[in-house]
Amino acid sequence: MLTSSMPQNLSLFGFSPLKSSSFALILRPFSLYPPIFASSSPSPSRRPPRTAGYRRSGPSPPRRKWSSFEEQKRKGRSPMEKDKAISFNHSSDSFEFNKRRAEGLDKVDKPKKNLKRNTRTLNPTNTIAYVQILGTGMDTQDTSPSVLLFFDKQRFIFNAGEGLQRFCTEHKIKLSKVDHIFLSRVCSETAGGLPGLLLTLAGIGEQGLSVNVWGPSDLKYLVDAMRSFIPRAAMVHTRSFGPSLNISDSAPQIGLSKPKDDAYVLVDDEVVKISAILLEPSRLEESGSKPGETAVIYVCELPEIKGKFDPKKAMALGLRAGPKYSYLQSGQSVKSDFKDITVHPSDVMGPSVPGPVVLLVDCPTESHAEELLSIPSMKTYYSCLDNSTDGAKLVNCIIHLSPASVTNSSTYRSWMKRFHSAQHILAGHEAKNMEFPILRASSRITARLNYLCPQFFPAPGFWSHQHDNNSINPTSLSKCFDSNLGESISAENLLKFTLRPHGNLGVDRSSIPSRLTALRVMDELLSEIPEISSKTEEIKQLWNGQHNKMMIEEPWLGESTVPSCLENIRRDDMEIVLLGTGSSQPSKYRNVTAIYIDLFSRGSILLDCGEGTLGQLKRRYGLEGADEAVRNLRCIWISHIHADHHTGLARILARRRELLKGLAHEPAIVVGPRSLKNFLDAYQRLEDLDMEFLDCRNTTTTSWASVETSRPEKNTSSGNAEGSLFSKGSLMQSIYKRPSSPLTDNSSALPFLKKLKKVLGEMGLEHLISFPVVHCPQAFGVSLKAAERKNIAGDEIPGWKMVYSGDTRPCPEMVEASKGATVLIHEATFEDALVEEAVAKNHSTTKEAIKVGSSAGVYRTVLTHFSQRYPKIPVIDESHMHNTCIAFDMMSINMADLHVLPKILPYFKTLFRNQVVEEEEEEEEETDDDSLIRDKVPSFFIN
Repeated sequence: MLTSSMPQNLSLFGFSPLKSSSFALILRPFSLYPPIFASSSPSPSRRPPRTAGYRRSGPSPPRRKWSSFEEQKRKGRSPMEKDKAISFNHSSDSFEFNKRRAEGLDKVDKPKKNLKRNTRTLNPTNTIAYVQILGTGMDTQDTSPSVLLFFDKQRFIFNAGEGLQRFCTEHKIKLSKVDHIFLSRVCSETAGGLPGLLLTLAGIGEQGLSVNVWGPSDLKYLVDAMRSFIPRAAMVHTRSFGPSLNISDSAPQIGLSKPKDDAYVLVDDEVVKISAILLEPSRLEESGSKPGETAVIYVCELPEIKGKFDPKKAMALGLRAGPKYSYLQSGQSVKSDFKDITVHPSDVMGPSVPGPVVLLVDCPTESHAEELLSIPSMKTYYSCLDNSTDGAKLVNCIIHLSPASVTNSSTYRSWMKRFHSAQHILAGHEAKNMEFPILRASSRITARLNYLCPQFFPAPGFWSHQHDNNSINPTSLSKCFDSNLGESISAENLLKFTLRPHGNLGVDRSSIPSRLTALRVMDELLSEIPEISSKTEEIKQLWNGQHNKMMIEEPWLGESTVPSCLENIRRDDMEIVLLGTGSSQPSKYRNVTAIYIDLFSRGSILLDCGEGTLGQLKRRYGLEGADEAVRNLRCIWISHIHADHHTGLARILARRRELLKGLAHEPAIVVGPRSLKNFLDAYQRLEDLDMEFLDCRNTTTTSWASVETSRPEKNTSSGNAEGSLFSKGSLMQSIYKRPSSPLTDNSSALPFLKKLKKVLGEMGLEHLISFPVVHCPQAFGVSLKAAERKNIAGDEIPGWKMVYSGDTRPCPEMVEASKGATVLIHEATFEDALVEEAVAKNHSTTKEAIKVGSSAGVYRTVLTHFSQRYPKIPVIDESHMHNTCIAFDMMSINMADLHVLPKILPYFKTLFRNQVVEEEEEEEEETDDDSLIRDKVPSFFIN
């Protein structure tokens, strides 16, 4: 039985005794915004709008459904038999969590899904068909663009780089309608967004969706790697083609023998035929193909449009109107009714119109371009050859995914000239493609925040203001169909090439978004919120020391005590850059988790690395600045294996390897849970990542002690080494020390620990300590502490301490690790009213996260990892926000500015005051299953 005798600090922490009648952390509604928001009554036909930054008014949340562990014991049954959530009581520390989820056993409780594939009745006479550029990566050059092949009843996507989901969500392209995904190469550049996309589709609806994934033989390596964190059901329809690779238990290879013309027919129905032609780099005969080198040319051929039936000719040939007319139209010859002749379809049908042909070409290097000239199967499509060539097919459109360095080469240009009348669309990385942001919604938010407070939001959300006044061709913004084929144009976002109806064959610019410039965003902001300019001036005064003269409603903002570790701290000491602040999956406004710790000339560390992290770095620092940031990465720390925390890792590591190729350097050190190593080891068979791995369990306090003593011992005792929360006999013991995950031998990790210690020392850090938290198996938080330094007087002062929670329920380990921290970055996935959902998924509410900081005596707390149900700003109770601020993507917190941080929060109220109306308009437009992805976290997508 839990008693009420608790330490003072835990009472502040909110660990009140659990009673059967109520939940201790349910809060009273409190409005942060003006009363007009809380008092507006919703329409009976609509649910109340989600209002940013304030607690909903109305009745208190329902009483909790979770029973405490002690209550279950009194009833004489195990808590595992009925309820998933239990309370934990150890040394008077009490909190509630979902034990089965923490152990990874919650999947057993769910019925197994047999993911269905979309099956539709095809429409051979498509009224609409086109190819469309999906501009993923075009403004940041971090991924290959994607291409959509659209038919009335079918959808095909070529390449799925990082950010594809985010782009499609913003532009309302329904990924739930996609039937097939084709990869032109298998690497992080073309497939970085595939894991997240498969998980999202698997979480749609009750049964989930699966999709056919096609790629060259290298696809097997990627599938093997993804199995470490993606359910097998989501990948049962992956298919590879081409020469077989020596790899076992991987993606099945389609049963196609290699045809004479080297083309593999992948899809062939009454709507489209899609073939694949392999493209290898030119090499010496004795050298074999290496993983990741094979590229693919995809050929998409639509059936011909049959000529019009002429009834007058049929009557002249002695045919009566009737069934024979239909036979002729279907291609069958018939006997004349009045003449002794056979009537053939060609006698009564007009000339057929050949079906359009589209090529998608990925030629990544000039070595591939040399081989491109000699591919036999391409001769069928060369229109500049001798007209006597039998079976020549007219190519209408070629989409070049190749980089500009290749397409500008003489070899590649000579190959392009072989297609006399084709429309060439250059979709590779070019300077013209980088002038304007492709993620308009997030860029608009970033630009607004930059205007309000450039000190914390230095990235303007745009590449540079020099593009604002660029001359823009007005015809590119209106609907037009170009019939002048044979020219080369640069791809633009959502540019289409129409295939059906035939009369509109050609380029269609009608869907290209209008140009979004920083000047336009500022004009909109000043028109919408005229007083924002005065607020910007007020914020400037916070740095000028004049904020005491301002009228401040919140008295706690006058707090001026600064910890000694920040005394005379330099601006080039440390800066925290929050690259992604959302949970589960990327959204319009927030990317998934990633935190860049910039130590300037001493290097940098990345804490978690969700999908799209490289793109976010480029949006924050620019192309060259981001490359420098990646070069400087010395260590990457991953909290747990869930996809929203690590699927951007392979792309970052691959880019770092490219940038440092040929230079003297050390491999990056990746610290993460053991299951992450399984993924990285499998992935490195596909692409060298130039990294060394260290298990989080080897960076706990106990493991570091073994480095100090140089007497490594296999850690077989639980004791206090890993924290009392996981001590022997604890309810949590099985979570951290499960039989299936034996403790690592510190002796084997000792060389890597010593190397990490050396790297930390070179970066001016005293320690990097991982500690277990309560979320899922092998989930960790991390503590970073800077080395001592001397102040102006020459006295030794302590270094700053930064703690990051990862994903977790509030727990004693989290409080203990955060004691005395200068900055605590804590997840706050849910609002306070959703504490039951937070318990069920082992996440924290905003108030719980704040209580961790206050209980540990943290100087500043930054809330992050918000549920995507809060698109722009989370629901918060401002009365608890002492010393706390909420995070946004691209927020950069310099240690020298920490004293100002909480004072910025009230200004967000002004900037986001109109957010409710915007959200309501967006929700009205969302009528498809895809809306479920945003409003409800799919059970299949583990966040």
